[in-house]
Amino acid sequence: MYKAFISVLRKELLLALRQKTDVVTVLFFFLIVSSLFPFAVGPELNTLKIIGPGVIWVGALLCSLLALHRVFETDFNDGSLEHLVLSGEPLTVLVIAKISAHWLITGLPVVIVAPFIGLQFGLSAASLSLLLGTLLLGTPVLSLVGSIGAALTLGVRGGTALTSILILPFYVPVLIFGAGAVVADLQGLSIDGHLSILTAMLCLSVALAPLAIASAIKIALE
Repeated sequence: MYKAFISVLRKELLLALRQKTDVVTVLFFFLIVSSLFPFAVGPELNTLKIIGPGVIWVGALLCSLLALHRVFETDFNDGSLEHLVLSGEPLTVLVIAKISAHWLITGLPVVIVAPFIGLQFGLSAASLSLLLGTLLLGTPVLSLVGSIGAALTLGVRGGTALTSILILPFYVPVLIFGAGAVVADLQGLSIDGHLSILTAMLCLSVALAPLAIASAIKIALE
């Protein structure tokens, strides 16, 4: 299983490196969306601090959405996905490898760049560290939950738009508690509840999402 996981992960990362434009586009989109808000809102520092975490989280959410169609669609169209199902390896392990690649390509760059974007909103070092932590907990949830939608819409015309409609309601709690933790910290409130809920979301997503995705893929291939 370990070799199968590494093999699929390596393949996905190599394909992403060959299509650097797609990866750069997602990151550039995040930078543009997040950077334009300070110009629109104005230089009021207190206002920027309050909206900053939410803006960065919305940018991370949109970046995850932009790349969801690549998780399974290409393999579905060229028949590779059927070979993965028939390979004899646990499909959930292969699914986790593909989702891990999606997060490494879209989520991790956002996590790395987010603290630099946070400086534009006047966030302190402590707030930036907390923002980094919430993104590390929350962005994998976005990839896992989003991949469920991507699997459910395989082979459906207009699947990209339908995926967004299906999963956006499930993204909202991650957005609320991810951005809310930083805002609560800025207001001197406890953040333990926010972080606990984000951690619980991550654990549930890791445990249940691969099973749901594997079932959706098998249904799409029937």
